[in-house]
Amino acid sequence: MTDEITIEETIKGYNEAIFDTDRDRALEVVHEALASGMTPEDIVFKVVLPAMDQMIRAISETLDANLAQQYITAQIADSVVTEMIPKFKQAPHVAGHVVIGSAEGDLHSLGKRIVIGCLRARMIEVTDLGVNVSPETFVDEALAHDASVIGISAMMAHTARGPNGSLGVRRILKERGLEDRIKIVVGGAPYRFDDELYKTVQADAWAEDGVTAGGVIARLTEGVRT
Repeated sequence: MTDEITIEETIKGYNEAIFDTDRDRALEVVHEALASGMTPEDIVFKVVLPAMDQMIRAISETLDANLAQQYITAQIADSVVTEMIPKFKQAPHVAGHVVIGSAEGDLHSLGKRIVIGCLRARMIEVTDLGVNVSPETFVDEALAHDASVIGISAMMAHTARGPNGSLGVRRILKERGLEDRIKIVVGGAPYRFDDELYKTVQADAWAEDGVTAGGVIARLTEGVRT
């Protein structure tokens, strides 16, 4: 079994690689830890997830993080978790299912991809609906996958505020009596400029950036499940 010093060294090496946006080094640290005896569970829950939390603190408290660091954190977390889960002694508990996509008329995808990596690292299943997604598709796919949260990305003001974004999804949820079963979370540049905009478009919550979105959606998912 790996001793505490090795775990600490692994955490230090992984975090340094993340903040240097060095994907190859981060994966090398993980594989070295696995070869030395660290369990896949410890790699995910003691190394990868805390690194995501550290990135959140860097963004929210010190602003000492950029988009490239957010992106690499999410992508590496996704890769590591995907590799480690089959090696777990017991199958991990799945925390929920989310469908996510860019609002109708919006073709931007980078922020959404960051969110997806963070969610998968938190053991939340994700169905990526892509870009230019209609309100009907969001709701239909959420029902098809028994998803408790719909994530809607919008990088332009008119797609965020328009009738075919969160407002359209809310209208359909009301019509079908699904508001207690499915929650809406939104994100993207327009919401950073106006942190009350999510209320205007009738979403349940918003996330400032890709990394913090993981925690926001995890809380929404847990709220629906309980």
